[in-house]
Amino acid sequence: MANTDFSQFFKDAYFDTKSAAELYAKSNEYGAKYAKIHLEAAEKAVDLTNAWVKDYLSKMDAFTKPEAEPTELAKTVSDVASAQIQGAPEYVAKFADIAKNAQVAAVELFMAAGAEAQSEMASTAKKATAKATKAA
Repeated sequence: MANTDFSQFFKDAYFDTKSAAELYAKSNEYGAKYAKIHLEAAEKAVDLTNAWVKDYLSKMDAFTKPEAEPTELAKTVSDVASAQIQGAPEYVAKFADIAKNAQVAAVELFMAAGAEAQSEMASTAKKATAKATKAA
């Protein structure tokens, strides 16, 4: 039983191995496209994160200069904090844009897959109907 040829078993059971192989290939193709959408979005998010950190660190440069008065240090802290607070919405909006674009691409991929599946099912149904009509 260890050397059983399952492909022959499926052929004997009238299981269409060609259709199963095509289904696997299509599924694998769409899976790869879906993964690419996510990887591209992740790469863009990492790039944006790096830009935000660099921007933050450049503002932190203000702390490398010694301040003579405590009030000057308080003003520097306030300026840096204000700059960060004012810049945050821009970065958050860019993150949201990355997510939105990835979602749109994923939905378009799902719609294309659905349309293709519907077309294939309609074609298969027509062939089955023609075959049944011919047999009758």
